[in-house]
Amino acid sequence: MDAHPSYSVTGVNHLTLSVSDLERSFRFYVNVLGLKPVAEWQNGAYLQAGNDWICLSLDKNCRTTTPAEYTHSAFSVTPEAFAGFVQKAVFGEIKLWKINKSEGDSLYLLDPDGHKLELHVGDLQTRMNSLKLNPYQGLIIF
Repeated sequence: MDAHPSYSVTGVNHLTLSVSDLERSFRFYVNVLGLKPVAEWQNGAYLQAGNDWICLSLDKNCRTTTPAEYTHSAFSVTPEAFAGFVQKAVFGEIKLWKINKSEGDSLYLLDPDGHKLELHVGDLQTRMNSLKLNPYQGLIIF
């Protein structure tokens, strides 16, 4: 199927996360993960991660348990920052939900509402280089 240029997605604009306690989540994302606060209001906040941004949205229907599925959001980190996050995991400041088995250093952690997150050292190119050496079953590279 050919992509029509006028209908092409140009990137990921932002990520919105429902939260049950705005201040608790705000503190987690700013103080634990190091995102930069941009704006906060009664029912939400905007935070910046590099050139990307997320919205925390207070939601009375926010999840109360962590889903069993693998769906998660990944954030890029430097090797130096990764080492600091490993220490936070060792000291129990972040709760892990999975052990990394893929290319590059990764920590799989939960936010206060059970959203699955990943802190990853690497990018798409490092992942593709890894797949060329150790391809997934049935891998097709375009």
